[in-house]
Amino acid sequence: MKNTNAIGLDIKKAEKLANKLNYLLANYSIFYQNVRGYHWNIRGEKFFELHLKFEELYNDLLLKIDEIAERILTLGYAPDHNYSGYKKISQVAESSQVTDGLKAVTDILNSFKITISLQRELLILSADANDEGTNALMSDYIRAQEKLVWMYSAFLNKK
Repeated sequence: MKNTNAIGLDIKKAEKLANKLNYLLANYSIFYQNVRGYHWNIRGEKFFELHLKFEELYNDLLLKIDEIAERILTLGYAPDHNYSGYKKISQVAESSQVTDGLKAVTDILNSFKITISLQRELLILSADANDEGTNALMSDYIRAQEKLVWMYSAFLNKK
C-alpha cells in the first residue's frame, strides 16, 4: 500500500496520468480561448447561429477544463495553470482573429481531432492504472465530442 496514492492507485501510474492530463489541459485551454475568440469575432450570414453555438461550446470547454484540473488534483498532483506554458506544449494551435464561420468550424473540428485522440490515449493509461475515475471522464468526453464532430461536419457538409 505504500506505493499507492490516497485513492489507491499506483503512484508511478498516477503521475503518468497526471502528466498526460496536464497535457490535455493545455490543449483544452488553448481550444477554449480560440472558441471564445470565434464567438467574439464571428461575422456574416450565420452570425446568430454560430455566435450561440460557439458560446455553448466554450462554456462546455470551461467545465471540462475545471474537471480535468480537479482530476489531476484527485490523483495527487498540481494542474498547470499558465497560458505561456500551455502555448509551448499544446498541439491545438493558438488561433488568430477569425471572423469567417467556415474557418472557425474547420478549426474547431481540427481541435476536436486532437483532443479526442489525447483522450483515447488517456483511456489506455487509465485502464492500465485501474483508474475508473479518469477512464469514465474520458469516455464521457469522447462520446459527446464524437457527436459534436458529426454535427459540425454536417454544418460544413463534410463526411
